[in-house]
Amino acid sequence: MRIVRVANFVSPSSGGIRTALRHWGERYRELGHEVHLVIPDPEEGTSERTPPVLEPQGWVHHVPATPAGAGYRLMWARTPVARLLRGLQPDRLEVHDRSTLRWVGPWARRHGIPTMMLSHENMTGILIRRLHTPERLAEITADFINGKSAADFDRIACPSHYAAAEWRRFGADARVVTLGVDLESFQPPTGPSELTPDGRPRPAGQVQLVHCGRLSPEKNPGLSIAAVRELIARGHDVHLTVLGHGPMRDDLRAEAADLPALFHEYISGRKELAEVLGRADLAISPGPVETFGLAALEALACGVPVVCPDEGALAEVVGAAGAVAPSTGPQFADAVLEVLARGDLTEVAREQAERFNWEDSTAQMLAIHAELGPID
Repeated sequence: MRIVRVANFVSPSSGGIRTALRHWGERYRELGHEVHLVIPDPEEGTSERTPPVLEPQGWVHHVPATPAGAGYRLMWARTPVARLLRGLQPDRLEVHDRSTLRWVGPWARRHGIPTMMLSHENMTGILIRRLHTPERLAEITADFINGKSAADFDRIACPSHYAAAEWRRFGADARVVTLGVDLESFQPPTGPSELTPDGRPRPAGQVQLVHCGRLSPEKNPGLSIAAVRELIARGHDVHLTVLGHGPMRDDLRAEAADLPALFHEYISGRKELAEVLGRADLAISPGPVETFGLAALEALACGVPVVCPDEGALAEVVGAAGAVAPSTGPQFADAVLEVLARGDLTEVAREQAERFNWEDSTAQMLAIHAELGPID
């Protein structure tokens, strides 16, 4: 089967979507499918489509794109994408963008190509958190837009029950496809580390915290700093290493200037990231509208328990390997202390992470494709 995936919000430094696409593509190929990925060209000034490149995840096609801020470039023009799709003649189309690429659904239907849309974000939550839309208006707006998508695509898939609930709210048949984690790259350390996550000699008695997540408004990264400030005020010896980049980085550094906190440089390699995560005692993942939470899952795979909000999908991922709390500094501080009081949770965290793997995730994806026709 020739599977073509199309995604707009993918860049060399983007996180969860890029990771999921890579793992699904690699596994599809291992199972004998021909795989293509159509994404924006990361280079500026490119006016013509560059030749495709064969990667472990399949053929990657870069289409000329327009800068859209926050490090992203978008394929706004429909004609180059449609021309490429006609040439590829997909047996299945996966669209990993619920907004700017929604037109691909009706286009594919006219050409007799079965489609699946992957809903990687919670539109209601983003409208409320990023645009400060009143909750009821956000729900009405999301239902209207999502309703069009549900009508335009043969299947809707979401990475969590939280994400699917937004679609099921108005009766759409949204399927849940849980994501996975690279359990080989992300593993607990073989023994106690003498270093902190930021690479310093480990001070005796100091609790090492890490922040996991992009530094952007919808991820609520200031909550990690608020929790550390509360812990320091209560007399606890803690240090925060912030893992993540984004538009709020400079403001957050200024906010945390008087705290024991360090903003780590960008880490591109999985092995290096796993080594840094594995030195932590606990991870804080504060995103209130996460539809899955790969960063938190990577911490769990390294044997590090996680504190997360009682909103969004993170509680589905963290399970018993951490704690959930309302999104305030004092309540997150309480949750941090409660988790630390349980003692060594390395095995509990690792066992929780092992519930999520890319083989199962890919099998879930292919099961949905099989509903649309033979996949051999």
